[in-house]
Amino acid sequence: MQLTMDDFCAEVKKTMNSLPSFFYEHLDNVVVEVQEFPTKKTLKKASFSDAEIKEGHSLFGFFEPMELSHPWAGDAIDIHSLTHKLTIFKNPHEESFPDPVQLIIEIRKTVIHELAHHFGLSDKDLENFDNNPNPFSKELSLTTKESKDENKSRKKNT
Repeated sequence: MQLTMDDFCAEVKKTMNSLPSFFYEHLDNVVVEVQEFPTKKTLKKASFSDAEIKEGHSLFGFFEPMELSHPWAGDAIDIHSLTHKLTIFKNPHEESFPDPVQLIIEIRKTVIHELAHHFGLSDKDLENFDNNPNPFSKELSLTTKESKDENKSRKKNT
């Protein structure tokens, strides 16, 4: 399935806006960007070999912590104040997920996956999440107040 760039960006934004409010105070230094596809330089940064790049391997998303522009001189640096960048790539998603429903799920999974890196999780930490075809099943995506209240009750009782 092909989305316009505006529609793809809207799905990324929808995912960001759906985060629980307590996350927002930790995202002041995060920039989210959407690009058509990763550059060779980005693939290299993500540890792809020349052979993998030549074979057409790609990325759905990439987390880049802000690099220091010069060597550390011993002064205290608050790394949480440095800007971090999440880039979500449109074309690899569309090429890999022709089903419109799965495409939307995978866009959301990629945004959450890359955000998890901002919070210190590794790819190994995210394996179960990544391997779940739909971690956002109906049980997890509550839209009505009644459903939210019902879910709170279940959580308290378990």
